[in-house]
Amino acid sequence: MEAIILAAGFGRGLEPVTHTRPKPLLPLPGRTLLEYHLDNLRVVRGLSRVVVVANYLIDRVRELVRRVGGRYPFDLVVVDQGRPLGTAHALLKGLEASSGGPLLVLYVDSAYSTEDLARLAESPSRFVVAAYRVEDPRDYGVLVVGPDNTLRDLVEKPASPPSNLVNAGIYVLDHSIARYLERVELSPRGEYELTDALRAAASGGTPVYVYELSYWRDLGRVWRYLEFCQELLRAEVRGATVLGRVEPGVSIRGPIYVGEGAEVLSGTYIAGPVYIGRNAVVGPNAYLRPGTVLLDGVRIGFSVEVKESVVMEGAAAAHLAYIGDSVVCEYANLGAGTVLANLRLDGREVRVGVKGVRVPTGRRKLGGFIGGYARLGVNVSVNPGVKVGAYSRVFPGVSVYEDVPPCTTLLPDGSTKPIPREECGVDLGVWG
Repeated sequence: MEAIILAAGFGRGLEPVTHTRPKPLLPLPGRTLLEYHLDNLRVVRGLSRVVVVANYLIDRVRELVRRVGGRYPFDLVVVDQGRPLGTAHALLKGLEASSGGPLLVLYVDSAYSTEDLARLAESPSRFVVAAYRVEDPRDYGVLVVGPDNTLRDLVEKPASPPSNLVNAGIYVLDHSIARYLERVELSPRGEYELTDALRAAASGGTPVYVYELSYWRDLGRVWRYLEFCQELLRAEVRGATVLGRVEPGVSIRGPIYVGEGAEVLSGTYIAGPVYIGRNAVVGPNAYLRPGTVLLDGVRIGFSVEVKESVVMEGAAAAHLAYIGDSVVCEYANLGAGTVLANLRLDGREVRVGVKGVRVPTGRRKLGGFIGGYARLGVNVSVNPGVKVGAYSRVFPGVSVYEDVPPCTTLLPDGSTKPIPREECGVDLGVWG
């Protein structure tokens, strides 16, 4: 068996994280999202090759594969999709690098259990689509399943869903899927959809069986990514692993991981589970609440409080800041007194902008999302669910009520201006 991981696309639902990194390189505690999938695929017996189909910032994906490939008992190949024309087109590209055997196909921005992966890999059926039951299926492809457990139809984002069983983005296929992929026409959103090929196979007489997963997480939105990091933290950090230095006068309650070269300075209070990466510095007198993930080289300084947040590589909040239910991307800097607020004044559900539309998150507590290399001045307040794009700047004392695009300066009067192009590390052809 071989596996194909569909990892192309820009990850627009994951802004601002994806302004500066591709989806496969989303950081998790101790590894990337792609490594998470590769680690899970170890359970598939006889797996000989994994093909990763990427396009956006593909050189970084190739570099990661070169660095970690020797860990795995299967070959790793990265294929360039080129222009991202949809999942059907991406799978066709992946098929070109596979040898013709049975295939396990999965989306990189979803998470699955190893038990389900192993069972799917052992399925005797040529065509299987995995499904998962959700409370509100209107944002997903919804499956219509016949009494013989085969696919009858797949309806994309219906206003009145025919079931609560949704397409979970993992399939068992063989190379005969190619003839259906090649006939797929452009969808209303301008892409060639893998789901249209599955629908054509089912209507053409090929049995497409439905397997209901025991576990699934959709990671295609930035707050769901945050929630998944919390889930992994609670599952994987259970005891106390301290590889760095913890000074006298630090109070630790609950599970904690402290990486090599990290320092936790006196007066700091930690309520686990908490993950502190390599060479990070925490304190003095910081407060890390449960669900805190600090990646390598982070600086959390005096009187900074962090709660249920992910702070990525090299980011800094040196003093007197609050980071609640938020994501702070790599090398961002939060000035003294910065507040990433996580609760609306009226207590209502927090909405987040996705592709120009503010969408519900199902959360009353959700903070801000600060892009890579962004710089926030002293006493900046970011309101719940608001995004600040990568390389952007916010003047001191400003309250941020609306999303700030990448490579933009937000001025005290609420107006904006672009930063100099030579200081912008974002492809504005994609994100402008």
